[in-house]
Amino acid sequence: MFIKHIGDWKLLRSENYNYNFNIKTGRFERWGKTKEDDPIYSKNGPEILDIEVTTICKGPKNSEGRHILCPFCYKANNPRGTNMSFDTFKIILDKMPKTLTQIAFGVDAQAESNPDLWAMMKYTREQKIIPNLTVADIADSDEVAMNIARLAGACAVSRYEDKNICYNSIKKLTDLGMKQVNIHCMISEETFDRAIETMEDMKTDSRLKDMYAIVLLSLKKKGRGVGFTPLSQERFNVLCNKAHELKINFGFDSCGSSKYINFLNQSNFDEDYKKELIKSVEPCEITLFSSYANVYGQYSPCSFTEHEPLWEDGGIDIVSSEDFLKDVWNNDRTINFRNKLLSCRRNCILYKI
Repeated sequence: MFIKHIGDWKLLRSENYNYNFNIKTGRFERWGKTKEDDPIYSKNGPEILDIEVTTICKGPKNSEGRHILCPFCYKANNPRGTNMSFDTFKIILDKMPKTLTQIAFGVDAQAESNPDLWAMMKYTREQKIIPNLTVADIADSDEVAMNIARLAGACAVSRYEDKNICYNSIKKLTDLGMKQVNIHCMISEETFDRAIETMEDMKTDSRLKDMYAIVLLSLKKKGRGVGFTPLSQERFNVLCNKAHELKINFGFDSCGSSKYINFLNQSNFDEDYKKELIKSVEPCEITLFSSYANVYGQYSPCSFTEHEPLWEDGGIDIVSSEDFLKDVWNNDRTINFRNKLLSCRRNCILYKI
């Protein structure tokens, strides 16, 4: 395997696994022995690391200006949490294989809880890896917005009760020149109308004119999200039809891939158009192309698998590992989970989506 950088591109080449990654736009192209081959997983290590650097969060503001904990936070974060130190972060990143292209930072609503966050993102950039993050309420902080615009490749803003908190945060980032700014909207029966409203606002609210896309996140009943109801396929189809009708940029987390393919198969779209859309769908990639580390530096397949069956103990300690590929990526526990996921055609093996 060898990796080289040409302009804005990071190129990986090996016999059965190859990719091109554009560090500026995020465009990613993966293939196997030939361009027609689609590798089932990366033997060389993950492409993406999702890393939780804080569990301290006071939540976004509501319409009355009071901080309210997110009612469906699957981590159940609150103001009495923990920060990852910069030293721990550096140990983890230094142990990761060179296949890594991006890091998704797990932060709080305001991106203010961990004082080492910007140093972490800067170090990530220095390793030619792109940092990304999701926030919810940064409209009141010029400093936070400028740091995000300066360091992040992409930023998502979560949509909660007061849409103005989200939309003002979006405008704050796009006014600073950020191109990859998205809205994250968790979809459930209870939040269906909110998703519809947000889509319509993308066509009419001037604060959203320069954002990139809305990303619909499927409910996993974990943490404070246990009281919410997964969206039915019928209602999911309504959201997809709405997005296509409005001609807005939209996407999903990989958890929603099966439902989107079901939607396409049930739609009246041209068959060639369907095939092109299906090419862009990436099913669940945990243990295949992505990794997760919690605030203590413990690995599990993704943030939703932590403390769940097969990962009850919290995971594999990355910090004390000597060789990430040997001790973590090819650990018997990881291989066991990977095989279960592949046997389910990369559909979630823990949650009803």
